[in-house]
Amino acid sequence: MYEYGDAGKVVKPSGRVIDNLVYIVMEFVQGGLLFDLCQTMGAMGEDAGRFFLHQMLDSIEYMHSRRVVHRDLKLENILIDDQLNLKLADFGFACYKNIDALNSYRGTMTYMAPEIKEGKTYKGTNVDMFSIGVILFIIVQGIFPFKEARKEEYFYNLLL
Repeated sequence: MYEYGDAGKVVKPSGRVIDNLVYIVMEFVQGGLLFDLCQTMGAMGEDAGRFFLHQMLDSIEYMHSRRVVHRDLKLENILIDDQLNLKLADFGFACYKNIDALNSYRGTMTYMAPEIKEGKTYKGTNVDMFSIGVILFIIVQGIFPFKEARKEEYFYNLLL
């Protein structure tokens, strides 16, 4: 699997298998997690939201054009370097090629699209975009829009 960095650039990890062990050597990202930045900064406003959203959309567009979906996009899975470039990480739930009719329960509850929770067949690209929307809300407002995507949640109900 490949990791997709800023502006959709592919970072090809190199690896070697020795006696049932796998070693993966990847780029070191100095800045830490986007989660930590959001914790420190709180609500960063629309300008910061736009800045980070453009990078996330470039990366997601690149992945989706190659029929790859992440399915666990969240602040904790986005690294940030010292130039504020975002790098997507943790492709443990990623799926490729057959991404338009998925039905497995994957993701993190607070970022998860409702169709996953409801056990419906879903498009991987759509659930990635739902997660991006949650991430954008957190960057701009400094809080989660909801605990989980349910009609009873105020902001989710507004989306409906």
